[in-house]
Amino acid sequence: MDRLDDVAISRAIIEEYTRDFSDSLESDVAIVGAGPAGMVAGYYLARAGRRVAIFERRLSVGGGMWGGGIMFGRCIFQEASRPVLDEIGVRVTRREDGYYVTDSVETVAVLCAAAVKAGARVFNSISTEDVLIRGERVAGIVLNWSAVSSARLHVDPISARAGCVVDATGHDAEIARIVVRKIGKRLRTETGDLLGERPMWAEVGERTIVEHTGEIYPGLWVAGMAANAVFGGPRMGPIFGGMLLSGRRAAEMILAAPR
Repeated sequence: MDRLDDVAISRAIIEEYTRDFSDSLESDVAIVGAGPAGMVAGYYLARAGRRVAIFERRLSVGGGMWGGGIMFGRCIFQEASRPVLDEIGVRVTRREDGYYVTDSVETVAVLCAAAVKAGARVFNSISTEDVLIRGERVAGIVLNWSAVSSARLHVDPISARAGCVVDATGHDAEIARIVVRKIGKRLRTETGDLLGERPMWAEVGERTIVEHTGEIYPGLWVAGMAANAVFGGPRMGPIFGGMLLSGRRAAEMILAAPR
């Protein structure tokens, strides 16, 4: 067996991570939230040649997809989302009622692998606690270790500059809330504020999550469940196709927007 050096192992971890993290402090797109919408957006953006950094506050990526419905490890998708699953390489089973079923663990693993292989860099256990605003535009995000944030330690964060930021933080729409708290009700909604997530209605929620995907303040885009939280759409429950389609839509809109 090869001789192993404990310090050399530690140095390799520190040096390789530090290099990638430092490089990602400037990116074309910073995505906050590594759930299905954030991962899919990262996949399509990176595949198109954009420099993408995805920041996830939890140790694990995938959002609520790991648990399927009530911790039954199966994910449900509708026909419209099938092309995304096929392109990324997730195996599906078609039921007689027309729904598609996937294994939740495989789905998360394949989505994450696809995004990373396309060139997106994913950093877990990192919280976004503020935004950078320059002029009238979101120009980046402010980061800290999640352990620091959860322990409420007085440790100053660091900044990451980005051409645009995607709020894919789920029900809480954390980045949109930060913007409203810091600069007032200036989002592109009826009131300028977050309208809040409505009660669960899968049929409507799956449609509106895609319709609500877009730029909500200059430089700040919203995707996934955060989109319905911002614009007042219903939650969708344990069906995940809309989140894939929202992530793809966010990527398409960012790629089409002036840089």
